[in-house]
Amino acid sequence: MKSNQTLAILFWHRKSKADSNGYAPVICRMTIDGLEEEFSTAKKVHVDGWDIENKKAVSGSEFKKVNSALDAIKLNLESYFLVLRTQYEVITPLMLKNVYKNISPEFDKATKADDVKTPTLLELSASHVSEFEELVQLKKRSKETLKQWRATESKLKEFILAEYFKEDMELSSIEYSFASKFHKYLTVKRTDKLGEAAAMKQIKNTKQILKLAVTNNYLSKNPIEGFKCVAEEPIIPPLEIEEVERIWNKKIEIERLRQVRDAFIFQCFTGFAYQDIYNLTPDHIIRVGVDRERWLVKERGKTGVTESVPMLPIIKELIEKYKSDPYCIANNCLIPVNSNYIYNCYLKELADICGIKRNLNTHLARHTFADIMLNVLDFPLEDVSKMIGHKSIRTTQRYARVKKRRIANRMREAKSLIFDENGKLKELSIAS
Repeated sequence: MKSNQTLAILFWHRKSKADSNGYAPVICRMTIDGLEEEFSTAKKVHVDGWDIENKKAVSGSEFKKVNSALDAIKLNLESYFLVLRTQYEVITPLMLKNVYKNISPEFDKATKADDVKTPTLLELSASHVSEFEELVQLKKRSKETLKQWRATESKLKEFILAEYFKEDMELSSIEYSFASKFHKYLTVKRTDKLGEAAAMKQIKNTKQILKLAVTNNYLSKNPIEGFKCVAEEPIIPPLEIEEVERIWNKKIEIERLRQVRDAFIFQCFTGFAYQDIYNLTPDHIIRVGVDRERWLVKERGKTGVTESVPMLPIIKELIEKYKSDPYCIANNCLIPVNSNYIYNCYLKELADICGIKRNLNTHLARHTFADIMLNVLDFPLEDVSKMIGHKSIRTTQRYARVKKRRIANRMREAKSLIFDENGKLKELSIAS
């Protein structure tokens, strides 16, 4: 069978749904023989940044990425349409929409859910991991996050076998108690028990997988949606600035450890995660402001949130040091960085030779950066959150806690306003 129908694809800006910041969703409309279907592209453009005539974004910090995403959607829809033409005599926009959303082409909301092949829990998890792998290959997601999804898949297999004596589970058989049983297995019954925060992370990921089941109409609702994944975040004390100075000033004869030291210091004064420092290139150096000061501006590989960090003198020194390094030239990077495993192994050696009684790692460097910005350089928490690339300031509050030194400095400044040098209260005139 081969259809002679034609497809028209249109992107339009739903300005009526603009949020408080003026960003409105971009909608994709498919038309086949006068019939139409629409879906959200999950992209937003400012109300002043959309070209109505050419149907594309023309301004905004990420308008090029938005247009690339729209082009990809159009290309995928056209490809799916060509395949459907070889299989059906009559194609509807709903069929095309279904295929695009990984649903059977013949699925209709009026159709019983039983008419659609529903995957099992582990099949859905495997599908999600596979799709995430593709995003990692395109450098749109983090390898470290992929490891977490694989860990969740592995632990789900363990749990289902141990608790239900099965190799897999039908989605329809999952009840609310699944979450509490999974939590008990991870924290109590499992041989290698997890801490509370780690266990809650696994359940949170499982909720995400079941949310996909709802999105794809495999389930009408998420059976464990009401389970609260709340755990007390472990406090990671940052390095003191004196410890950072000790690492920086240590004379190191071994080249590989000297490079690791420099990379770690780079992280301590930029807050970049391992993935982001590994992928840092000269293109991420941006001139900012009237004075054309150099900043490092990059989207976080993990979340896509932009990190904007002014380059401190120590960072400029490190970039200058390695600009002629053969590895950096060959790989177009600012600083040489080993694989994550080797980097962390060498950091253990670095801690030993510098007399640091802590396990140095890349995450500690981010916490140290936040602490230096907040408690040493006296940046407001909002600015620290922006520099470190957090979606929420609440996350930054866990990274950087106000220390006594900051309070003491503020109090010293405050005292000078109302007390003289002898500790006597000043005569303050109050304007009427």
